[in-house]
Amino acid sequence: MTEPHWHVLGAGAIGCLYADALRRSGCKITLVMRAGAQQKSCQVVIERDSVRREQQLRVVTPDDNEVISHLLVTTKAYDVREAVASVAHLVSYESVVLLLVNGMGLAAQVGEDWPHLDIYCGTTTEGAYCIAPQHIRHAGRGETRIGRQGQQDPPPWFAQWAGAIDHCTWDVNIEAALWSKLAVNCIINPLTAVHGCPNGELAENKELATQVARLCDEVARISRAAGFAEVAATLPQTVAGVIAGTAGNRSSMLQDAQNGRRTEIDFITGHLLHVADHHGINAPCNRALLEKLRKHVQ
Repeated sequence: MTEPHWHVLGAGAIGCLYADALRRSGCKITLVMRAGAQQKSCQVVIERDSVRREQQLRVVTPDDNEVISHLLVTTKAYDVREAVASVAHLVSYESVVLLLVNGMGLAAQVGEDWPHLDIYCGTTTEGAYCIAPQHIRHAGRGETRIGRQGQQDPPPWFAQWAGAIDHCTWDVNIEAALWSKLAVNCIINPLTAVHGCPNGELAENKELATQVARLCDEVARISRAAGFAEVAATLPQTVAGVIAGTAGNRSSMLQDAQNGRRTEIDFITGHLLHVADHHGINAPCNRALLEKLRKHVQ
């Protein structure tokens, strides 16, 4: 069987991190840049623990009319539909689309817009951020989970990922994994963005630690109502572990807020509150954070 050729849509920190890992394992990789970009290749630099890797990756744009069989989407959540629309004329019936983005509900939206696509979801705890365009600092190793709800066996292409990415697993209950990531993000990301602090301060500062506890309580109640009782039961411990393990990190939402960029709050806390409203659950702490961040940049 011919090895799939992956096109990566979203050449930010996570997109470049996975493009680099897949290419080093022998996979064919092409970055998809915005229409009008003139470059035919770009240098991707990955730094970790004082080690620097450089790799030249091929570049195309939607104008190049290159057929896409396997598409990895790593854009911001609010850009997903527009980004996929920009290459919709290049994907064919049963083209594979892997959404490795924050938030939930996007797979359903993409599936409604393009029902012929073969859509999978992923979530990761890898830590990475951009020093400059396509220059990435790999700040912390994590776990990558990929799946499609209800599908027991991984597709043939998953073998590529399992061989290229450390700690990459097929998850038969990917919705729970996505919800767990959403739940943690609802607590850590907005608080760090509003207070302008690294993750570790959420545990070190007593006032912030109290806010973490209140948010955990709200998110746990919503999680139970949504059918994720296991996530709810361990949420305080999970959040504490993430804060401890990423104490020096600045969340992506904090970075976006400090740089005056749009945040993903509507696809993280916004999605949580949509579920809360559906189940008649009041969540004043989460709603207050949503409103603060909307006023701040959006």
